[in-house]
Amino acid sequence: MKHQIQLIDSAILVLGFLVGCLAPVAAAEPAKNATLASIVIHNARVWTGNPEQPWADAVAVEGEKILAVGTWEELQQHVTPQTRVIDARGGMVTPGLFDSHIHLLMGGEQLASVQLRDAKTPEEFTRRIGAFAKQAEPGAWITGMDWDHTLWGGELPTRDWIDSVTPNNPVFLQRLDGHMALANSAALRAAKVDDTVKDVPGGTIVRDDSGRPTGILKDNAMNLVSRAVPAASPRQQLTALDAAMKYLSERGVTSVHHMGSWDDLAIFRQAQAAGQLRTRIYAAVPLATWERLEKEVASRGRGDEWLRIGGLKGFVDGSLGSHTAAFLAPFTDDASSAGLLVNTPDDLYAWTAGADRAGLQVMVHAIGDRAIRMQLDIYDRVAKENGPRDRRFRIEHAQHIAPEDIARFENLGVIPSMQPYHAIDDGRWADAVIGPARSRTTYAFRSLLDAGAKPALGSDWPVAPATPLEGIYAATTRRTLDDKHPQGWVPEEKITVEEALRGYTTDAAYSAFDENTKGSLAPGKLADLVIVDRDLTTIDPEEIRDAKVMLTMVGGEVVYERAGGLEGSRDETRH
Repeated sequence: MKHQIQLIDSAILVLGFLVGCLAPVAAAEPAKNATLASIVIHNARVWTGNPEQPWADAVAVEGEKILAVGTWEELQQHVTPQTRVIDARGGMVTPGLFDSHIHLLMGGEQLASVQLRDAKTPEEFTRRIGAFAKQAEPGAWITGMDWDHTLWGGELPTRDWIDSVTPNNPVFLQRLDGHMALANSAALRAAKVDDTVKDVPGGTIVRDDSGRPTGILKDNAMNLVSRAVPAASPRQQLTALDAAMKYLSERGVTSVHHMGSWDDLAIFRQAQAAGQLRTRIYAAVPLATWERLEKEVASRGRGDEWLRIGGLKGFVDGSLGSHTAAFLAPFTDDASSAGLLVNTPDDLYAWTAGADRAGLQVMVHAIGDRAIRMQLDIYDRVAKENGPRDRRFRIEHAQHIAPEDIARFENLGVIPSMQPYHAIDDGRWADAVIGPARSRTTYAFRSLLDAGAKPALGSDWPVAPATPLEGIYAATTRRTLDDKHPQGWVPEEKITVEEALRGYTTDAAYSAFDENTKGSLAPGKLADLVIVDRDLTTIDPEEIRDAKVMLTMVGGEVVYERAGGLEGSRDETRH
């Protein structure tokens, strides 16, 4: 009798499993007059970014746009035998993730360059460059940007470290922040830089005790050598762009705010004309060229959903890691310096005012508290002089804010465009450079949100990895890369997962005037979305760094699918 009961129970379990598997197949036929979907994702935790419908468990896509968001039962009316039905297996669906500050081509180029980010000793630094040089064509320049001298205690490298291992190649390698570079002797000769070179306004030439340049050049001084580096060919740049877009798709990034040049824009347009774009690009050009951009917009418009223009990127100062960020008081570890200004206040005001009058969006790099205050003052003055309009001024990085300036972001309507990964990277050593008091409002995500600002989040790739999931982890834990702050570096500035998600989606879209087409999952918006293997809002924030992107969609097209990740349901359709 007991055996018979067990058999009956087993039969019931099997029958239940079969019914569950066949449930989608047995669903009702599509409703009359219902728009039919090309793709439906179900069995998901859908974080929509839409305050009117924050959560759902299914999304339907038709063509390039979101058709419907709701329950699986509600969305079955849009399913036909031709619809691709994707079982998310309980994973999380989010709007396509933005990177609100990126250097797209530089990132693509860095993927093919010498990898120095984790070189932890001068010997390892030198060895990797030498090994890369052995594989390079004689005479070819070796460029890139990802070394970090803080990993070996802070001693700056010199050309003497690498001259013997790079006898046949000029070398010009930037620190990971892009505000300091090392040139070997061959590069200095090619650029005609010798011991008599004069100092450069807005830059620093590091010299040894005898006055000889060591090969380290900071900010504007980098131009002494960078202007001698041969330009990459259009073919090389298109290859770099393709590599960058692949890298981004694998990490859930569907839209970027690119900080670059007019030459970069030309490459993007070439790729678009060839139908090769699979990442949406808002391309900013140098602030000093605002008059050219004004004419360009007047003659060609601002672009489309794949490639847009209208933004201008400027600089106030340098970076903390290079000791060139502009502060109100000297550095804690160098009382002789408080940083530098890359551009004069008069130029920044003139460019900002002119661009704003032309109806263009201004985005200015400001890292130190003096630099941030200076640009906030300029924005305040320009807004009063030019009159009310929806201008959405941005400060890029906004890293070290004087406490009394935090509320000014919301009061002036200025968007802080910030990079959370920098917090867990710089947090390893920032206290030694600026002291713990100034660190209290460094990467002040919580304080800015509480004051009403809308931070737009990104990476600054290739300065930091273009990995939004790591950014969310950084913003929510603030646990430094060296694990020496297990409770978080400046833990009072942590934010929640949903707040971080908004920074990578809805608020990022707002920061580029894209909130009506992107940034949330709602009917009629572009079908840009991501599937992650777990619900980021319910797990321990420490686990977020282990989360994986399973699928990335841009405009209704799947541009990345993790191998084997959704296998077994990836092509499930109703018959």
